[in-house]
Amino acid sequence: MAAAVPDPLTPLLVAVPVVILSCRAGAQLLKRLGQPPVVGEILVGILLGPSLLGWLWPGAQAWLFPQSALPYIGVLGNIGLLAFMFLVGLELDLTSLRGNSRTAVAVSQAGIVLPLVLGTLLALGMYGDFAPAGTKKLPFVLFIAVSMSITAFPVLARILTDRGLYRTGVGSLAMASAAVDDVSAWCLLAAVVAVTKSNSPMEAVTTAGYALAFTAAMFLVVRPLLARWAARAERRYLDGVVLVVLFSGLCLAAYATDRIGVHALFGAFLFGVVTPRGSRRIEASAARMRTFTVPVLLPLFFVSTGLKTDVGLLGGSGTQWLWAAAVLTVAVVGKWGGGTLAARFSGRGWRDAMSLGALMNCRGLTELIVLNIGLGLGVIGPELFTILVLMALITTAMTTPALTRFRKGVDEDLVPETAETGQEEPALQSARTR
Repeated sequence: MAAAVPDPLTPLLVAVPVVILSCRAGAQLLKRLGQPPVVGEILVGILLGPSLLGWLWPGAQAWLFPQSALPYIGVLGNIGLLAFMFLVGLELDLTSLRGNSRTAVAVSQAGIVLPLVLGTLLALGMYGDFAPAGTKKLPFVLFIAVSMSITAFPVLARILTDRGLYRTGVGSLAMASAAVDDVSAWCLLAAVVAVTKSNSPMEAVTTAGYALAFTAAMFLVVRPLLARWAARAERRYLDGVVLVVLFSGLCLAAYATDRIGVHALFGAFLFGVVTPRGSRRIEASAARMRTFTVPVLLPLFFVSTGLKTDVGLLGGSGTQWLWAAAVLTVAVVGKWGGGTLAARFSGRGWRDAMSLGALMNCRGLTELIVLNIGLGLGVIGPELFTILVLMALITTAMTTPALTRFRKGVDEDLVPETAETGQEEPALQSARTR
């Protein structure tokens, strides 16, 4: 008689509330210490994995996260990610480019080009020690280069609002730069995924062509259709119907880009970008989606990431830690240095330039998304994944103290937007706990 397959529902009924409550507690604790809540969530995810709980009490970790439940935790977390990427795309406000376009483009592109160059040189040195068996050099190098160039748009927005900088000159410029950076980075990542999944240059070109055609169709066909539908939805449809349509749309767009070969998250993000703004029904439905996915589903992604992160893999080798220091150095010099120099050459003073550089160095959740894509594709292995997760945690944690240092005596009279109005900036609602 075949052995009974364990029912994954029972362990999920324990694991899910433990994860949600732990991440919430970690977020609140780190927020009290002046850090973005996402730092606490990332840290809790790591602590619940083999780096701490699995090291101190392996039996407890195996009971809390049995193998039968792990795939379901990952699926639920990824559904939360799809919804979150839709919300990021929906709330990507390019109107902040007005009056800042030249400087924003300069800062964002310098914050991409310099990390790409430094990341390429770093990856060439790491390839022999860290590339998984069978991984070609080009995908590995491209992925490491792109992972160095990420800025977390939602986390940056949250920091600016908490400090009352959202509507200042520095805040507007940082948001504009991060918006351009976000779009550029996702396009680069889509290209890397296409190259990684392709078996030949022609196949990669074909995938890129399909991706461009899909993007054009989203803007030229889907966007006008959604605009007309949104106008009718204001009068005819309930919020629940709009929510169903939006969620179904982001899933179908994600499915399309997954089939094309550039990853499902790109489709969800693109669907958010083309969804009309200003509709009361759409905004209400997005708020309902956010209310559930951000505090309930996203913590499962953090724990899925933490379960793949094992600091113990680096513990026995001084060489591994030297490489970790090199990764952190390249990440900081590339993003912070590139953003600072571009802002300075664009006419900003050193204080504003250093502040912008520090903000562009913030990676947060966006970096974790990219790293999980790389691990899933087999481009990076567990050791390098752990190093890059630690880099994401440290660079995100650096942002608020650096901003405090550079804005001291300049912005002390500012009051956070949420404290003045009692309302949260629309562009920040998806980052409520980020």
